[in-house]
Amino acid sequence: KKEKNAIILAHNYQPKEIQEDADFVGDSLELCIKASKIDEADMIIFCGVNFMAETAAIISPDKKVLLPDNRANCQMADMISLEELKAAKKEHPDSEVVLYVNSRAETKSEATIVCTSANAGKIVSSLKGDDFIFAPDKNLGIYSAKASGKKAIIVPEDGHCYVHTMFKPEDIKQARIDYPNAKIDVHPECNDDVRQLADYVESTGGMVRLAKDPEIKELVVGTEIDLATRLKRENPDKEFYPLRRDAFCLTMKLITLEKIRDALKEEKYEVIVDEEIAKKARVGIQRMLDLSQ
Repeated sequence: KKEKNAIILAHNYQPKEIQEDADFVGDSLELCIKASKIDEADMIIFCGVNFMAETAAIISPDKKVLLPDNRANCQMADMISLEELKAAKKEHPDSEVVLYVNSRAETKSEATIVCTSANAGKIVSSLKGDDFIFAPDKNLGIYSAKASGKKAIIVPEDGHCYVHTMFKPEDIKQARIDYPNAKIDVHPECNDDVRQLADYVESTGGMVRLAKDPEIKELVVGTEIDLATRLKRENPDKEFYPLRRDAFCLTMKLITLEKIRDALKEEKYEVIVDEEIAKKARVGIQRMLDLSQ
């Protein structure tokens, strides 16, 4: 890493050993902001999934961005196609397009503005119109509409994260029995009936901040299981319980220390975004960053 003048960025869903070796660990918004401000490094090793590495490549065009395993994709990001988004824009020409960062570069090129789970409500509230096109996560679209008082036109109708839709109301009810002194915090990508039963609804970055609250001693975490790993590592005197112990993002787990080593040695797998697509996508990403910093 020192020889290549590289920096290692890791998402909160990476396992413990990668979190410990990374230069920076964060949620999608924090990683976007970090990638946009990296001046000292020539290379970014992105420990996450493909759309995250693409976003880093778009906002840091002078850096070489490497994804240690090129199979690390996000199923949700592939649930919205460029053609579907263009069709929605044609059907609703006066509506601005809010695209969740969990999307591919080519669809970002059609966005008015990009959002993350940490800032979706704020982003939607900043729009001028009374409605907005939102893709691809239906749950975050519904959540953003409620937070802003605006109407969401969600494309596709059933875009979702398979990890977060795994959580059910029964899981919340059981957690109340198993951990009577704990607060329950769930991700906005969870279904609405789950969000309504929780004490808090937060992005993973929000969960990290909440965990530091001196009033919080025990927290049930309704997101990918390795977020609880980070919370315990940073707050060893507190208790954190995964809402479900089978809540794994399988493609996040494709990244390993050995693959990070090989990426550094062999400079693979480089993430390259078409220049014209990157130029268009950068507009919506930069609008988000301007509202978030």
